[in-house]
Amino acid sequence: MLTLKLAFRNLFRNTRRTILTSLLISSSLIVLILVDGIMLGMMDVMVGGITHTLEGEAQVTRKGFRNNFEVEYTIENPTDVISQIKASDAVEGFGPRVIIGGMIASSYNTTGGLVYGVDARQELNVSKISDAIVAGQYLSGEAREILIGKPMADLLEVELGDRIIITAATVDTNEITQELFRLSGIFEFGPEEMDENLIFINLDKAQEVLGMQGNLHQVAIRFKDPEDSKNPELPLFKQLTDEENEALGWLDLQPSIGAMIEMSGYTTAIVGTILFLLTSLGVINSMFMSIYERIYEFGVAKAIGTTPWQIIQLVLFEALLLALLSCVIGLTLGYVLGDYFSVNGIPMGKMEVSGIVIDGNMYTRLALYQFVNFPIYVTLLTLVAAIYPATFASRIVPTEALQRAL
Repeated sequence: MLTLKLAFRNLFRNTRRTILTSLLISSSLIVLILVDGIMLGMMDVMVGGITHTLEGEAQVTRKGFRNNFEVEYTIENPTDVISQIKASDAVEGFGPRVIIGGMIASSYNTTGGLVYGVDARQELNVSKISDAIVAGQYLSGEAREILIGKPMADLLEVELGDRIIITAATVDTNEITQELFRLSGIFEFGPEEMDENLIFINLDKAQEVLGMQGNLHQVAIRFKDPEDSKNPELPLFKQLTDEENEALGWLDLQPSIGAMIEMSGYTTAIVGTILFLLTSLGVINSMFMSIYERIYEFGVAKAIGTTPWQIIQLVLFEALLLALLSCVIGLTLGYVLGDYFSVNGIPMGKMEVSGIVIDGNMYTRLALYQFVNFPIYVTLLTLVAAIYPATFASRIVPTEALQRAL
């Protein structure tokens, strides 16, 4: 307790220096919390852009279908697959789909695209097609409804209610078939690749036009617990995967995004390392200044029998108190700023990362470990930075210290 009292008094013998050093350390903690919060927010945006836009958190397809979207690769026994998905307690929603390439023509122009036949009601639980509608309305189930992206609508020079013709090859006979639709809605997801190339029609009409007779190309799945989609050992995945079909979570469907998210975890560590290396230099400088100001006192203390270990303890206690003070300031300001940006966001403008659009603000996310682990790291690194000054103080020779003081 005596050492602790002395450390406290010594710490505030020069209040200005103590406050400035404390602000230096706390600033590093604040930046670390904010950077980690931004990375968590970025991960949420990227994962949400994959799982909520169209892909779903998992998919069931015929093995090899995703390679080239060959129309012949339909799901084996789709009725059994749907039954197993419905019976699973882990599933919140699913959307059966038909996917085929075709030509889309209006009275003015023609383009190619990927036609999705979707169940309008069930798709609401899996994707955000309805949220992306910017003109007209979402699919209601009427036979000749069609949704296209805004860039495609501009290219075809069509408006709501105009006629659009889809030309595609039937799955059963490979004969060319054409079908007339009326434009009921225009969507805008954000990524140009999606808005320029995707078309949505009702599932039953797509199966009728393409001669699929109840077959499916894909079933997108949404889980009650999103973490289930990352578990390759999930019982549902094993049930649905056999010699013909495969069930994969979004990490397997988008391995490049998964790698980016995994690498983003190192960003906080790199930023933290740089910050604390710089901060440690400030701590060392501050501690040495404090020691040189009291070099006469250390010389007297050594002369009356104070051991080197006791002096090391004194300096380390000063560093500990400095770190605790810094953590209090850093955690308070870090929480206030993190909470503010989690509500109001950080202006980022519009940018696209691997097909995922960030438009507007980037919202940070606070996590408990940021306020538990990071302060511990700050405290330990401050103590480590103080070891060198403490060792120097413990080796002071009384006669030399008194001569310097004179």
